Amino acid sequence: MLHFEWDERKSAANKKKHGVSFEEAQSVFFDESAIEYDDPEHSDDEDRFILVGKSYLLRVLVVCHCFRRSASVIRIISARKATRRERRARRER
Repeated sequence: MLHFEWDERKSAANKKKHGVSFEEAQSVFFDESAIEYDDPEHSDDEDRFILVGKSYLLRVLVVCHCFRRSASVIRIISARKATRRERRARRER
């Protein structure tokens, strides 16, 4: 079972800026066609990852996240709608 966490202030700011709630973003982790990439450029103190997949609202999202407590908790850092290029890359994989 997957467990998620996030900072509530960051979630509210993300919703305002990108129009994507972290509640919607967590649904991307259940998309079997989602693609995950390493994201080493955005953090020096933790391993971050990018997940591109479809949410329960059928929107393709880009979700930045990291794993906590021996990978049993996923911490969502940000989420946004995928660009046309990112959607195409996901389809072509």
